Amino acid sequence: MVTGVPAGRAGTAKRRRDPAASRAAILAAARATFAEQGYAGATIRGIARRAGVTHGLVMMHFASKEQLFLAAVPGHRELAELMDGDPALLPERIAAGYVERMEKDPAGDPLVTLLRSAATNVAAATRLYAAMQASSLTLYQNVLPGEETATRVELLGAQLIGITFSRYIARTGRLAQMSPDELRDELTRVLRAILLG
Repeated sequence: MVTGVPAGRAGTAKRRRDPAASRAAILAAARATFAEQGYAGATIRGIARRAGVTHGLVMMHFASKEQLFLAAVPGHRELAELMDGDPALLPERIAAGYVERMEKDPAGDPLVTLLRSAATNVAAATRLYAAMQASSLTLYQNVLPGEETATRVELLGAQLIGITFSRYIARTGRLAQMSPDELRDELTRVLRAILLG
């Protein structure tokens, strides 16, 4: 028995004194857990155990499962990088980033996770969607100020969710048959109308 450690607790998670290392371990554990179990199946306690940290430390770094998901899963966290540059070319950057990301790893994308979660847990999917929308809106408002920005961002989200379902989940119809370049060009045209009017 290890002195000072209650029976049954020896060998459990070590406390990290390096906040950056703890955060990195949590994000790596979250990415693996969300990929394996989906959003609805993943738990903060399970992610903490996998990262070798406490539940409380995960909550200190990330206020909720939704915020942890947004920070951990590729795609959404890269949106901020796409905002840099000429606002007039934002549709091209968003379309290119979406297609490149989805063609590389659709299974790990937050939109695929959202759609799959909706099939098994509507409440969890609703919370995740609201968190994704709020985070996206903040980024877009910095680039495209105006009263219509919230509506435009919702329309953009709906467009990407529809393409995600058609091409990467159902895999049927014209969208599924397009080459990545064709999809990027068509999506750019649609996003230009949505974002810039």
